[in-house]
Amino acid sequence: MLNWDHIFATRSSRMRASEIRELLKLLERPDIISFAGGIPDPALFPDEAFKEAYSEIFSSQQVNAALQYSVSEGYKPLREWLVAQMKKIGIDCTVDNIFITSGSQQALDYLGKLFLSPQDTALVTWPTYLGALQAFNAYEPHYDQLTPGGNRTPDAYREAAAKNGGKVKFAYLSADFSNPTGETVDRQSREKLLDLADELDIAVIEDGAYQSLRYNGEAIPPILALEIARKGGIENTRTIYSGSFSKTLAPGLRVGFVVANMSVIRKLVLMKQAADLHSSTINQIAIATVAERIFNAQVAKIGAAYSARRDAMLAALEKYMPAGTSWTKPEGGMFVWVTLPKGLNGADLLARSIETEKVAFVPGQAFFADRSGENTLRLSFSCANEALIEEGIQRLGRLIRNADVKAA
Repeated sequence: MLNWDHIFATRSSRMRASEIRELLKLLERPDIISFAGGIPDPALFPDEAFKEAYSEIFSSQQVNAALQYSVSEGYKPLREWLVAQMKKIGIDCTVDNIFITSGSQQALDYLGKLFLSPQDTALVTWPTYLGALQAFNAYEPHYDQLTPGGNRTPDAYREAAAKNGGKVKFAYLSADFSNPTGETVDRQSREKLLDLADELDIAVIEDGAYQSLRYNGEAIPPILALEIARKGGIENTRTIYSGSFSKTLAPGLRVGFVVANMSVIRKLVLMKQAADLHSSTINQIAIATVAERIFNAQVAKIGAAYSARRDAMLAALEKYMPAGTSWTKPEGGMFVWVTLPKGLNGADLLARSIETEKVAFVPGQAFFADRSGENTLRLSFSCANEALIEEGIQRLGRLIRNADVKAA
C-alpha cells in the first residue's frame, strides 16, 4: 500500500470526519428514535412545487440556459428575489452584493480560505456549528472563544492571537437559533460584537441558516442590518451574511448565498471560478421559481410543524429529565441543547443509548473547538413527530437518571 501521508499537504491533518454525518446513518435504522440529524423533515418538502418548476423549465426555451454554463455570481432573478427578501429584514443591498453558493457550507469554506492564513485566529462561540469548524480547519487557524455580550477586551484577543503567531481575522456566529444550542443573541450583544469587530478591525461572519425559522418572540435585526443602520450603507460594513434555502425549501439542491460589500463579493467570485465555476444553473432557476411562488407559505407550514415539535420536546424534557439536567428553550430553529449532570459524558451516554434505549443524539463535545463540553448533547426536534418525541425523551431521561446514579 502506498503511504500518502508525506505527500498530503499539512492542512489535510486538520480535516476530520463529521460526527453528525456518521450519526445520520442511524436514521436508516427503523428501531432508532433519532434526535441526531439537524435536517428538515422530508415530508414537509414542497415537492409538487418543484415538480412544476422543473417541468416548466424542460418544456420551454429556458431549458437551454438551465443546462448551460452560467455566470459565477449566480442566477440574476434569484439574486433579485434575495434583494427583496433581505430588505424585509433590514439589509438594504443590490444584486451586486449577492453571491450564490453551493449551499451555505461552501460559503463557509470560501470565507475560511479568504481570511485565514496558517496560525491566524478565528473567534467562535463555545459551542459553535461543527460544519464551520470543519470548513475553517483546513486553513490551519487557532480558535479563541467568542462570548457575545462578554467583557473581554480587544487587546486580550490581539495578545492571544499574537502568541499563536498570527492575527485575529474574523468572528463567526449564528445569531438566531444557533446550531447547536438553539439560542439567540440579543440586540445589545449584537451591537457590542460590532464594537469589538471595529476595534479589532476584523470581519464578522453571520450565519443566518435558521433566520426564517422563528416560532415566537420578537425578531431581532441581523447583525448586518444593524451595521448598515450604523454606517449608512452595505459598502461600509464588515459583516458578511450567509444564508441558505436548505432549511426552508430543499437541502438537496444545494443553493446558498452570501450578502456582503462588493469588495468581498469580488473575491468570492474569483474563488468560485477556480473551484466549480458556478452553482447548478437549473437548481438556481428552480429555487427562484419556487421561492417566488410559495416561500412565505412554505415557511409558515414548516414553522407550524416545527413549533409543535419543539413544544413537545420542551414539555417532555420538563417531564422526564432528572434533577441536575438543564436545557435551552429556543424561540425557533431545530435544536435544544442539554447540559447533563456533572460527571456524565455525552459520548459514553450515546453508546449506551444506542444499545439499550435506541435513541440517537449528538454528543456536545463535537461542537467545541477545544473539545470541551463532555457533559452536553444536542437534540433536534425537526424530524420526529410529537408521539416519538415523547417516547424518545422518556427513554433518554431514564438513561440519564440511571447513568447519574452509577456515576454517583
